[in-house]
Amino acid sequence: MEFTLEREPLLLSIQNVQNVITQKSSLPILSNVLIEAETDKFSITATDLDIGICSTIPSVASEAGSITVPAKKFFDIIRSLPDGEIVNISIKKGNIVLIKSGRANFKIHGLPKEDFPELPLFKDKDSITMKQSILKEMFNLTDFAISKDDTRHVLTGVLFSVKGDTISVIATDGRRMAVVNKKLDKKTLVERNVIIPLKTVQEVKRLLADDGNVIIQFNETQVLFSMTGCFVISRLIEGEFPDYNKVIPSKSSKIIKVMKDDFLSAARRVSIFTEPDSQAIRMDIQKTKITISKNTPYLGEAREEVKIDYTGDSDMGIGFNPRYFIDVLKNLQEEEITFEINDPSKPGVIRKGDEYIYVVLPMQLV
Repeated sequence: MEFTLEREPLLLSIQNVQNVITQKSSLPILSNVLIEAETDKFSITATDLDIGICSTIPSVASEAGSITVPAKKFFDIIRSLPDGEIVNISIKKGNIVLIKSGRANFKIHGLPKEDFPELPLFKDKDSITMKQSILKEMFNLTDFAISKDDTRHVLTGVLFSVKGDTISVIATDGRRMAVVNKKLDKKTLVERNVIIPLKTVQEVKRLLADDGNVIIQFNETQVLFSMTGCFVISRLIEGEFPDYNKVIPSKSSKIIKVMKDDFLSAARRVSIFTEPDSQAIRMDIQKTKITISKNTPYLGEAREEVKIDYTGDSDMGIGFNPRYFIDVLKNLQEEEITFEINDPSKPGVIRKGDEYIYVVLPMQLV
């Protein structure tokens, strides 16, 4: 194998796959990346057996071939080269890989492709196509609500639901829940409910662009996301996701209308006085203002007023974890949001029609 390509796209390809590389696996081959050269393209693949990423770029190969190389050393070498350099990579006897660029020469020891786990093939029958920007928005509006508690395994990913012309993504950690629904450009015959792990969601989101399409394919235990120049394959989480529709409150007549940035900024400032064992901030709701405050013994106090329009018939005091608002507000695009609240013991809801629903449980005020 021998091929030539520019440093910048090569470095970008390595960066696209490097997050799934593991240095602590019992299988040493997983600390390597698979590099493959064809006549007009170069690809680099990494996997930790749960998720695999392949990135492809144009190149000029005088000889096709493949080999695996230590990921960290390969990345460090390419990153160390000056911008604009041309990189030549070739394989010699004994799985020796030569890397040449300008007056720099490197030699690293590789392992044959046969030792590297083979990524599965997918059939085209269970596939949907959607805009990358829409999928990125859906993940942005939900992934912060994914549970980090491994004891509730099915909640450590998003429920990805496809039916007819609608695709839904749902995440919950038991204290809050985010549901986003989008219409596909055309109806699909695919009907699937799968749970995609948090790590996969984060990696796919990182690779999604603001334009172009993504093709999503399913088999019984895995999902494939294909974008221009790269694809991600992931295992699915086994188990049954809770019936999320049962915990979505009915629409309330008590609605707060507030400018998003004002509310977000105030929540961030007041949250400075929260601590791990005292996370709730107080929200005192009146007709034209909401007072957000936090009093932490031996530390201090923060208080801020935000203008609102409140349709309720009586004032109300309620406690919430500010992080649960900060996470959602920083991802919403609307200038003004509506927040529904019935009483201090019931969940609050941020709702954008039927397209987006965010449910958050209150916290007890001490």
